[in-house]
Amino acid sequence: MTDKKNTPRAPRNRTISLTPDEEQYYKKKYLRLNGQQSAAVLPPERIYDKTICGDTFDSMDLLPAQFADLLIADPPYNMQKNFHGNKFSPVGDDAYAGYTRSWLLKALPLLKPDASLYICCDWKSSLIIGTVLKNLDEKLIVRNRITWQREKGRGAKSNWKNSMEDIWFATKSKKYTFNLDAVKIRRKVVAPYRIDGRPKDWIETPQGNFRDTCPGNFWDDLSVPYWSMPENTDHPTQKPEKLVARLILASSNPGDVVFDPFLGSGTTSVTAKKLGRRYVGIEQNELYCMWAEKRLEQADSDKTIQGFSGGVFWERNTGNLRKTAAD
Repeated sequence: MTDKKNTPRAPRNRTISLTPDEEQYYKKKYLRLNGQQSAAVLPPERIYDKTICGDTFDSMDLLPAQFADLLIADPPYNMQKNFHGNKFSPVGDDAYAGYTRSWLLKALPLLKPDASLYICCDWKSSLIIGTVLKNLDEKLIVRNRITWQREKGRGAKSNWKNSMEDIWFATKSKKYTFNLDAVKIRRKVVAPYRIDGRPKDWIETPQGNFRDTCPGNFWDDLSVPYWSMPENTDHPTQKPEKLVARLILASSNPGDVVFDPFLGSGTTSVTAKKLGRRYVGIEQNELYCMWAEKRLEQADSDKTIQGFSGGVFWERNTGNLRKTAAD
């Protein structure tokens, strides 16, 4: 394993790591499909609330048809990246389009007719993935492209700093779930408007004046997981639970099944569990599967999502706002 458990951490560093004993313990938790020769489809009860360790292309062949209500995918972007020994190298646009189409065509039969899907990408792969989705118009309806500011990225001397990513939103049909009230954003009111002395479309609290607004497709209230956050791992492209929570709350209902074919360190499954959904995730890296299982176990006793509390998405992950919402 290549976990950084032997590297000294700063006192406030809460990044998840594993001891050798924990590795052996969490290895027993996930469903291993590496090298499985059987072509038999797994029954739903065997895969629900499971982390599946295996190649996503091979594993999806073993999953039952139409078991998932929502798909959230964060596939490897078309760039050089080392996922703790599993290396992904950039390929030509046509090859990456073929890769995207291949995994999508395996995933789509696993989704219910009224399912939704979200696909994460950077600005380069977004151009390719968006085109692939549009060309699958007989199978999908593209609804929107979300752009989120991740507030992290290396500076560039001869280009603009890359600090944005996209998420494509599509549905399998015209019938789909979208819970608007579950994902409204609470923002501070700077110039409150009143009628007959009463607040108009905002609420007055001892902590300040707020308005719950409809979310747009530009999200600037998110932070990439960092070392002092309890959800943080050493995964190089980990998404924040707050981001995934917004997707899950908008496009699924309690008890629905959320599927992630590129699970990574487990964010989709962990967030689904915290929000009362069932989950299925596939990840080929065994270390990441163990991280996911540790996070899922922690979610049994801690269901907090940084930046979301009291049914409200707050503008920033500040402690006083989280406390106010919980109160």
